[in-house]
Amino acid sequence: MNDMSAFLAPGMRVEHPGQPDWGVGLVQSNIAGKVTVNFPNAGKVVVDAARVELRPFIEP
Repeated sequence: MNDMSAFLAPGMRVEHPGQPDWGVGLVQSNIAGKVTVNFPNAGKVVVDAARVELRPFIEP
């Protein structure tokens, strides 16, 4: 698990760096490096934080 993923908590908004067309997702859970995110254009996705570093979304 990367250092950033430890801080991902339910309710946080994130982007998947390899799937920008999925939109800004909402973290549902983060259990042992498996982060469940609900993306508007992809639905519920479980991301392995050891393989993908989700980026926190910051409002412009």
